[in-house]
Amino acid sequence: MNFHVMTLFPEMIENAMGHSIIGRAMKAGYVSLEAVNIRDFADNKHNRVDDYPYGGGAGMVMQAEPVYRCYEDIINRMECPESSFPRVIYLTPQGRVFDQDMAREYAGEEELIFLCGHYEGVDERVLNRIVTDYVSIGDYVLTGGELPALVMMDTISRLIPGVLNNDDSAETESFADSLLEYPQYTRPAVWQGEEVPSVLLSGHHKNLQEWYRRQSVIRTAQRRPDLLKKADLTPEEQELVQEIIEGMTDKQTTRVE
Repeated sequence: MNFHVMTLFPEMIENAMGHSIIGRAMKAGYVSLEAVNIRDFADNKHNRVDDYPYGGGAGMVMQAEPVYRCYEDIINRMECPESSFPRVIYLTPQGRVFDQDMAREYAGEEELIFLCGHYEGVDERVLNRIVTDYVSIGDYVLTGGELPALVMMDTISRLIPGVLNNDDSAETESFADSLLEYPQYTRPAVWQGEEVPSVLLSGHHKNLQEWYRRQSVIRTAQRRPDLLKKADLTPEEQELVQEIIEGMTDKQTTRVE
């Protein structure tokens, strides 16, 4: 996977991506990253890339030309035909909200370009020209697109074969099958009088798998019941979920009374 990030703050991208699991994946060649400074494509001595919006209003807007020049530079170095230009993701609260299904989809690409806006946004004309995907990481406003781009690249990278030490990790973590991950424990077996569930010490593979699954269903029902709409549950698991949700509703009713 090759990530290309169009940004005003390349150091922010490079520093964040150079550590931990993703940093090791980059060194091993599973992931590559280039953060391209949009200011390098300005046509003025001060490298200014913003201006006042037509029609008035607060703040500044990023100009179309330096953004387009930055994009052209990336595309020209790829030497790819127009029919196979990579997807360009613009990070904006107006976009589709990013989730694990989208991460899987993007992980299947060889090249991804991220456009990080700033100020009050980017001139609409260049967005119409180059952007293929409008994506948000949540219904709130940030100062720029760098943090959302980092969130997306981290999530996507974890799905690329070889990035995680344990190839099964990505399939057992939260959201892999629309369920949250089961509780995790480590040594000591007893901490402040609380013991690790005995099944985890048994070494019995079938019992462990059943426990993992049940705990994932329970945790999802308690914390993110909205995810269960897409989960493939057995009739027994559906009954368990119903019991949990009804129990939570009863507790809420009791508190109100």
